[in-house]
Amino acid sequence: MSYGPTINVSPTTLTDAVYESLRQRIATGEIPSGDRVTEARVVGEYSVARPTAKACIERLVGTGLLQRSTHKSAVVTTLTVEDIDDLFLVRTTIERAAAVKLAQSGAVPRSMLEAQRAYDVAGQFDDRAALVRADIEFHASLVHASGSKRLARMHELIAGEILLTIGSTGHQVASRSAVTAEHAGILESLERGLPYEAGDRLASHLDAAHRRVRAAFLDSGEKTFS
Repeated sequence: MSYGPTINVSPTTLTDAVYESLRQRIATGEIPSGDRVTEARVVGEYSVARPTAKACIERLVGTGLLQRSTHKSAVVTTLTVEDIDDLFLVRTTIERAAAVKLAQSGAVPRSMLEAQRAYDVAGQFDDRAALVRADIEFHASLVHASGSKRLARMHELIAGEILLTIGSTGHQVASRSAVTAEHAGILESLERGLPYEAGDRLASHLDAAHRRVRAAFLDSGEKTFS
């Protein structure tokens, strides 16, 4: 079966490059909810060996972007409204704890500042894929910089589902200026060393994102979405 033109990637970090390409295509909806992602498809689209395709699929399953039942092909994860509510509950718990811990040091990670700049640049060029990457990096950097390995591991477990919510609806309905301002407020609280203010601003930011995603989901009239 043909899946269209071959997609070329650098051979230097082949598995990582193919994984990242698939990740972005799922996040932007190019590979939509419920689509099958088989080893044969990855081999055909990227001209890679089956072990490379298998490794990429396993990584995507591990992050929650793909789901696979016993003896069945992996498919792009489909979220329900209950999944969205639960995801934001867990995400807010993890990221708020990380913000409180990080603010105690009064340090602002360079990676967060770079992600904020990247978000601004992506907004100027209306580059949706870059907006998604920068937003993910901003929040992931916060969690990793907190120094808690357990918070980082828990955040990684839901990383794929976070990407689905951001890529599918988050930047279609969000005001970029509002997100930029909310990020700036979090950075300010971290720099001033105000743990509870940082935690509250982070929670408020994610609550706004939750409401946007949930509203977009309900407006679509769908029972599930990706």
